[in-house]
Amino acid sequence: MAQAPAPKGNPQRVVPIDVAVAVKRSVPVRVDLLGTVTPIASIAVKTRIDSEIVGVHFKDGATVKEGDLLFTLDSRAVEAQIRQVEGQLARDKASLEGAERDVRRYTELVGKGATPVTNLDNAKTQVGVFTGAVMADHASIENLKVQLSYCSIRAQIAGRISMAVVKVGNLARIADPAPLATIMQTAPVYVTFPMPQRYLSDLRQALGNETASIEALIPGDARRANGAVTMIENIVDVNTGTVPVRATMPNKDDLLWPGTLVTVQLVFRDELAVTIPQIAIQVSQAGSFVYVVKDNVANVQAVKVARILDRDAILESGLEGGETVVTEGQMQITNGARVAPRAPKAGS
Repeated sequence: MAQAPAPKGNPQRVVPIDVAVAVKRSVPVRVDLLGTVTPIASIAVKTRIDSEIVGVHFKDGATVKEGDLLFTLDSRAVEAQIRQVEGQLARDKASLEGAERDVRRYTELVGKGATPVTNLDNAKTQVGVFTGAVMADHASIENLKVQLSYCSIRAQIAGRISMAVVKVGNLARIADPAPLATIMQTAPVYVTFPMPQRYLSDLRQALGNETASIEALIPGDARRANGAVTMIENIVDVNTGTVPVRATMPNKDDLLWPGTLVTVQLVFRDELAVTIPQIAIQVSQAGSFVYVVKDNVANVQAVKVARILDRDAILESGLEGGETVVTEGQMQITNGARVAPRAPKAGS
């Protein structure tokens, strides 16, 4: 009986994959760091005299302007002291005028030999005494007027004010450690962050070339705050290997809140490079590689990754741009495998 023909070898399996095209484009040289929003100025509102609070003229958490009236203190005692010293001044002025008349009269009498010189000298002494008293009265009034001005507590800077720690009827004391309120300047503000020292030369060069830019991202908010680097600390922290850097943010929309932790995206410059999706990168003992698809065949191509930017890998070498690389399905293929690229997913 004739034998059945031997079965032929199974055809090579075709693996469905997702692909992307390597793109050569201008990409930012960027580092992401963690920063803190700090106010440029912060003022603790305190009293300079001991007195009762009779008026609070702001709403808790409101934005105030420089010079706005914040608190009014009871000024009746100071006003009474001013009137008292003004009365003393009027009396001393009257005494001075009398002493000056005596000097003029005794001067005439001495000239006629009708009175001893001692009387004239005594009159001149009295003029000096009352002149000093008038000057002291003026100084006392000026001092009391300064004290009176302390009864109206005004904002020294523009910014956002905290809640009032004390209300009407409380006694404000100089010795109280807690301020009556606190004002923080919120526009502009600082964003301060520690930068690894390996980026120091890049940042200094970028500032010199005016190519540096910075954005602050707040967790949970899609908006971004722009600013500029305005200060690099003059020493590297030997314990952490970082250097403090400060950026000034206009913050006109109050997006950045003092004390908030933000992600800082610091861009040094833009440069031309080949980019591919990060998920296309595979790692073996020999290093990083990708599968490049040509004529529906996937071949291994070694690449060198310079850095990761968001979801893209920026390549230092390995691809020239325009190549098709596998982004999904790498675990099912080997070098030289036949593949079938799938249609792009909706929304990708």
